[in-house]
Amino acid sequence: MGKTVAQKIFAAHLVDTPADGVYVLSLDRVFCHEITTPIAINDLVSKGKDRVIDASKIKAVIDHVTPAKDSKTAEQGKTLREWAHRHNIKDFFDIGANGVCHAIFPEKGFVRPGFTVIMGDSHTCTHGAFGAFAAGVGTTDLEVGILKGVCTMRAPETIKINVTGKLREGVYAKDLILSIIKMLTVNGATDKVIEFAGPAVSALGMDGRMTLSNMSVEAGATCGICYPDMTTVEYLWEFIKDEFPSKEAALKEYSKWLPDADAQYAKVIDFDASKVEPVVTVNYKPDQVKTVREMEGTKVNQVYIGSCTNGRIEDLRVAAAILKGKKISPELRAIVSPATPKIFSQALDEGIIKIFMDAGFCVTNPTCGACLGMSNGILAKGESCASTSNRNFNGRMGKGGMVHLMSPATAAATAIAGHITNSPLFKG
Repeated sequence: MGKTVAQKIFAAHLVDTPADGVYVLSLDRVFCHEITTPIAINDLVSKGKDRVIDASKIKAVIDHVTPAKDSKTAEQGKTLREWAHRHNIKDFFDIGANGVCHAIFPEKGFVRPGFTVIMGDSHTCTHGAFGAFAAGVGTTDLEVGILKGVCTMRAPETIKINVTGKLREGVYAKDLILSIIKMLTVNGATDKVIEFAGPAVSALGMDGRMTLSNMSVEAGATCGICYPDMTTVEYLWEFIKDEFPSKEAALKEYSKWLPDADAQYAKVIDFDASKVEPVVTVNYKPDQVKTVREMEGTKVNQVYIGSCTNGRIEDLRVAAAILKGKKISPELRAIVSPATPKIFSQALDEGIIKIFMDAGFCVTNPTCGACLGMSNGILAKGESCASTSNRNFNGRMGKGGMVHLMSPATAAATAIAGHITNSPLFKG
C-alpha cells in the first residue's frame, strides 16, 4: 500500500513503537519562543535535567512581546536568553535580530522537505508548506524534544484537498484557506494532516503556501502540507546549494516525499479555487466566513496587517499597492508589523514603509504581539479589528474585542474606507 507524505516522514524518522498506533519520532528541529519555552526550561532545571540533545537542532526567538512590556515578559525573555547562551544555541534571535517565529525560521532555511518539527505553538503547522511534518506540542513534549530529540505521536490520517482551477485577480491565499476552513468546519480535520494539492496550490509562492499551512490548525489539523517542487527548491536554494549539484538534483531528492499514487486517504476533496472571492470572518470562529460583499459597510476600529499568516513581503506589497497615494479613514487606526527584520528592510528599500506611513499607519517592529492580544495593538472592550492574522476567538486581541480575519488586500481597502470593503484589485 502506498504512503501519504506524513506516512513517509513517519517511516523515515521512526525510533520506536511503544504501543499500537503510537510512534516515537526523531526530530530534525525543535523551535522555541519566549512564551511557552521558559516553562519547559524551568521544569527541566527543577528536575536536574538542564541540558539539550543537540544545540544545532534548536532554534529560538523572542517574538511575542518584544521589547518586553513589563517585569513578567522581561523574565520570560531573560529565561530563554540565558538558556540559549548556557547551551551555546547559536540560532537564538534576540531583540533587534528577532522576528515572528513562523516567518523567521523558514526565512533562515531551517525547514526542509521531509523534516520533523515541533514547537510549543499551535501554528507550527506553518512549516508544512515545505513538505515537512510540523506540529504544535505541549510543554511535556517540548521538554522531551529538547532533552532527547524525539517526540511521541499518533499517526494522523490524511485529508487530501485537490485545489483545482485558478484564483481570480484580487483573491489570495488567505481567502482560499478561509473558504476551505468554512467548508471543513473548525473540527473537520481534527487529529489529521491536510495535504494541499492541485494547480492552484502549485501556482502559489512559498509565502502563499505558508498562509495555507498556517491556518490548517483552524480546521483542527495537526499539520497542513504542501508538496515540495521547484518553487520550494528556489526558496531554499541559498541554503542548500552546497548539498546538491543542481536545482534539478535537489528537486529529485525532495520528490521522494511526494505521496504515492496509491496512498490511502481518510477523505479526498476537490475544491474549485476559481469560485473563491474575497472573504472575511464573522463572530468568533474561523469557519464563520462570509464574502466581503456580504460584510460591506461593517465598521471597524482598527486595521492590523502582520502576523505569521500575512506579515511577509508579498503581503506588504499587495497592501501597499492599494494604499499608495491614499489616507486611512480618520474613523480608525491602522498598524502594520513586518514579520522579520529582513522583510522590514525589503519594505524600506522598496518604499513600502513610506507608503504605509504616508497613509497613516503605525509601523511597528517585527512582533506577534497584537495577534494574541499581548502587545502592539490590543483592542478595548467593544472594539473590532480587521486583521490579517489567523485566529478570531472571543477576546483574542483583547478582552471584549472582535476580530475579522481577512487578506492584506481587504485589510488595506478597509483601512481607507473605514469599513469592511473589497479592494479595487478584485473586479467581482
